[in-house]
Amino acid sequence: MKVSIIIVNYNVKFYLEQCIRSIEKAGESISHEIIVADNNSSDDSIAFLKERFPQVTFIENKENLGFAKANNQAIKKAKGEYIMLLNPDTILGESALQDCVTFMDNTPNAGATGVKMLKSNGKFALESRRGIPTPFTSMCKMLGLCNMFPKSKTFGKYYMQYLDENKQSEIEIISGACMFIRKSTLDKSGLLDEDFFMYGEDIDLSYRLLKTGMTNHYIPTNILHYKGESTEKTSYRYVYVFYQAMLIFFRKHYSHYSIFLSIPIKAAIYSKAVCAFINQQAKRLIKKTNIKETPYKFLIVAPQNSCEKIAQILNINKQKYDVQSFSQSNTHVSNPAETSKYDYIIYDADHTSYAFMLEQITISSKWAEMPKLAVYHSQSEIIITEERVWQNI
Repeated sequence: MKVSIIIVNYNVKFYLEQCIRSIEKAGESISHEIIVADNNSSDDSIAFLKERFPQVTFIENKENLGFAKANNQAIKKAKGEYIMLLNPDTILGESALQDCVTFMDNTPNAGATGVKMLKSNGKFALESRRGIPTPFTSMCKMLGLCNMFPKSKTFGKYYMQYLDENKQSEIEIISGACMFIRKSTLDKSGLLDEDFFMYGEDIDLSYRLLKTGMTNHYIPTNILHYKGESTEKTSYRYVYVFYQAMLIFFRKHYSHYSIFLSIPIKAAIYSKAVCAFINQQAKRLIKKTNIKETPYKFLIVAPQNSCEKIAQILNINKQKYDVQSFSQSNTHVSNPAETSKYDYIIYDADHTSYAFMLEQITISSKWAEMPKLAVYHSQSEIIITEERVWQNI
């Protein structure tokens, strides 16, 4: 077995279905297994997915064990030479799996590699590569210096934006949304630390992988990560959990600093929580005063029969749409003035490769107004976007 692909699921069955379909295409020439650890989902995920993917191994937990513990359950069952930790809200390009395998096979000192993650509007996700959050690097992030000086190797190390996103590079921290690990290195470093419930476990594992003497890398092969953009990073819950995870990391790896760091980090939690509360209240006020909502506008890239089905699904939800049918070609993103007026570009997954979709939204991301990706799946009669799933009920 070459690769064991491990996915933790919690109430996102449609996104996971899409993710598995992209894995099936990407893994056609590679021996692999898919292990899904479900954290007691209430959306009937297991029954829904078992019917569609009998070849997948499912772990059915009776409670939400968190990201780290659920991953560890699956890793213990894995048989692959490589372990790929993957979020359920991702889409792999057809070459992504082979690119990871080829790189790791040809780079024996590599303990793990990450990939180029894209947001649903085609923009590069900064979480694709990061530096170790040392006390100084963390302070630069908390104070906003990494955003003010993104190309600085001193102040901008957290997101390493001084590196070319289109070139392979050696990095320090790999995102847990897509982490491709050599199993023999993982055996030396140990599994994910279960003290981390939702954030920080990838930082801790990446750091421990480096401590084995191996190196971590980044390769520019495309995948999509929906929630990389939509996670509300100004919400109190995110602020609290993320910075608590940072405290756990500091206590574990920088214990001699932890007393001095706990005070500024807690101060950051409270200050950002206040900002989050103000931001949420402002959004609610704007929503109440915004009497007329602008209808979504969709650009459909699909055969005519699919266009009709897509339009039907959208109409079922009684929204207002400007639907325009295009045949599959490269021309639908060649005119920024025309295409940028749409909110979403919808592709038919039966007639368009995932790699093509990702390439097209990457091209359109260079414009000021970028349409987001939407994908139609005929098997389940759904349209998936970052914000929601349209169903043919």
